[in-house]
Amino acid sequence: MCLAISGVAQKDYSGNPVFEGWYADPEGVIFNRQYWIYPTYSAPYEQQVYFDAFSSEDLTRWTRHSRILDTAAVRWAKKALWAPAIVEKGGKYYLFFGANDIQSDQETGGIGVAVADSPQGPFRDHIGKPLVDRFYNGAQPIDQFVYKDGNEYYLIYGGWRHCNIARLNDDFTGFIPFADGTVFKEITPEKYVEGPFMFKKDGKYYFMWSEGGWTGPNYSVAYAVADSPLGPFERKGTILQPDPAIAYGAGHHSVIHNAGKDEWYIIYHRRPLGETDRNARVTCIDRMYFDKAGNILPVKMTFRGVKRSKVKP
Repeated sequence: MCLAISGVAQKDYSGNPVFEGWYADPEGVIFNRQYWIYPTYSAPYEQQVYFDAFSSEDLTRWTRHSRILDTAAVRWAKKALWAPAIVEKGGKYYLFFGANDIQSDQETGGIGVAVADSPQGPFRDHIGKPLVDRFYNGAQPIDQFVYKDGNEYYLIYGGWRHCNIARLNDDFTGFIPFADGTVFKEITPEKYVEGPFMFKKDGKYYFMWSEGGWTGPNYSVAYAVADSPLGPFERKGTILQPDPAIAYGAGHHSVIHNAGKDEWYIIYHRRPLGETDRNARVTCIDRMYFDKAGNILPVKMTFRGVKRSKVKP
């Protein structure tokens, strides 16, 4: 089901949050000249049994696409559907997700993948089991991100202060070992906690993540840079932090680049002032800028959000 909803000051600016409801861990992406956001439904774990998605042509008017995937379509997933990541390949849309919040290799869960014929789904389980169901290199199998570099697709993921990278095979049913025979390489940068994201700009690989505790006031986003998606990564610093005048708990982000206009956006969640429930998180968007040397400038959180802008080819 699709439902058109409006943001604050929708005529000129997106407003923050960009849509109503408790949503976190937003994955932002452009498909078919539309902006899409795929967030976690922020609720107690037992209630996190589905994903909604949101689409917009101009960042100000958003349409909710309800229950694009739920546990009824994934038999092994029971709770804690987290942090969707999506990629298009060959006319199909692949949605990667975490489920069940497993705490050991003896539990069922981890990172799954679903597939659909359109960005709004409905999605169905792609392989009938988790794609990653073990703690490799100490990384909890959550917080997945898929990065396309040329013709290669990488799965980058990990909680519990460890981050792995692995090469996906052609149909996203498994992995291709690296030249040394390993499947999961640890690329954990300094102070990493969770929520990895990667993009490439001017020949450099920018690796971003969240640090601090997601339930605490000091959740924030930092980044590092390398010459390869495998690192080694040089930490540059923190670029999104709490603002006592705006919100706390700002983190678990993604980045959208409207290449036709060279506009960069950071999509993230934050906890409104006065909210103490750990699940009281909202999805927001602000501009992201670089200096002449390519460093990411500190992001200023706003209530206004970003100016209306359509995708330019």
